[in-house]
Amino acid sequence: MIDANNILIHEFIGLEVEVAKSTCKNLIGKKGKVVDETKNTIEIERAGVTKVIPKRMSTFRFHLPSGGSVDVDGKTIGYKPEDRPRRLLKYVKKVG
Repeated sequence: MIDANNILIHEFIGLEVEVAKSTCKNLIGKKGKVVDETKNTIEIERAGVTKVIPKRMSTFRFHLPSGGSVDVDGKTIGYKPEDRPRRLLKYVKKVG
């Protein structure tokens, strides 16, 4: 189950997300469902329109399936999706 303590090692695709902060002011407030993720970007879709958001310049607010939300700094998740769990598992164990 995805929660605030282990979101860093879970799959983001399918989660609702919003850009909470960004160095690019035009991206702040963009929201939708995560449809793809690469090492450097998260692609979100809303009403049939997709936007590619650079990770390193943004803070993402993920809305958890169980309710609530958690903010994640894009610099923290700047890994390939398949590498992220292995690289961040040590960090998750310290937090959780």
